[in-house]
Amino acid sequence: MHGAGKGDAANNSLLLKQLENVPDELRTARFVCWLALADPQGRIILTARGTVEGRILRSPRGNNGFGYDPLFLVEAAGRTTAELSPDEKHRISHRGEALRRMRKAMSTIGVPEDTTP
Repeated sequence: MHGAGKGDAANNSLLLKQLENVPDELRTARFVCWLALADPQGRIILTARGTVEGRILRSPRGNNGFGYDPLFLVEAAGRTTAELSPDEKHRISHRGEALRRMRKAMSTIGVPEDTTP
């Protein structure tokens, strides 16, 4: 048993073990978020994708965030996502990027921003 699913620390330990013999230059990684907007019949109308490119470190750094954040180095920032402030992380977030793209795509087809009944 490898402990997967036992929490963030166990999952991070497993990832480090699985990558221990992988050279630094090959430890590239990315967070990806896909969103889909469907009509009431379930047909996909729009999709949007957001990504954050990075690299997996050999040991965790930082105390913010969750999941793989302490191991995920955002090279452009020179810090892990766990070392970024919440505002910095939100600015580069793969989820935020996907939502911004979806919002823009929705506006081009005339979907109102607020569809609250």
